[in-house]
Amino acid sequence: MKKRKNKKSYFFYDFVKITAAIPGLLWFRPKRIYASEAAKQRIRGGALLIANHSSNIDPIILMFGIYYRRHHFIATKELFDTRFKRFWFENFHCIEIDRENFGMGSFRSIIDMLKADKLISMFPEGHVTNNEEVQKFKSGMVLMAVSSGKPIVPVYIKVRKRFWQRQYVIIGEPINPTAMLQKMPTLSDMDRVAELLREKEKELKEIADSIGLKKRKKPIVKNDANKKSSIHKESQQDEIRDKTPV
Repeated sequence: MKKRKNKKSYFFYDFVKITAAIPGLLWFRPKRIYASEAAKQRIRGGALLIANHSSNIDPIILMFGIYYRRHHFIATKELFDTRFKRFWFENFHCIEIDRENFGMGSFRSIIDMLKADKLISMFPEGHVTNNEEVQKFKSGMVLMAVSSGKPIVPVYIKVRKRFWQRQYVIIGEPINPTAMLQKMPTLSDMDRVAELLREKEKELKEIADSIGLKKRKKPIVKNDANKKSSIHKESQQDEIRDKTPV
């Protein structure tokens, strides 16, 4: 008889997610903005979710942004350096990789999960950035998508300037690198698609940047109108004073 493979339970993952749902919703007040009608479709089956990385809490924000799927984050081995961290990240089904020496074992594990219709989430910039600019993307995600035949979904996380501001998550439409490349793409091909994905991410950033600008325009017009009306009233009062006999 064949032995059944031990599947790791999602009990801890789901328990923490459900328990933290209400506090997280109150704190972040997440708002999803879709780049197009195609982006509004829910992510079904296996997919690679990519996002900018400007904060250590970005994985939590993504979990609230795409709340209806279980995320499997790609994480560097440095995050597993203590027992507590290893327990936490392993029970959240994170995939441990060595950034300096990325092995075929990790690569196959990711491909198998994608083919099993899991959602793999990653930050292709490779590290937490110190600014809001979208940095150069690493091209490994392109090979993962082509090898598994799964799409890549770009997402942009808008940086909150103040803790009381709403958390905006901009979701783009899925991109299928398999349709652009051969089964075994060259490094230059993967770099080209990675740059295309970075441009898509920058487009999502432009949408995020325009959100605050739209809100600031209205009060400026109102203030100008109030100033004009007050100046007009003052001029009328001055005319009445001049006509009134002493």
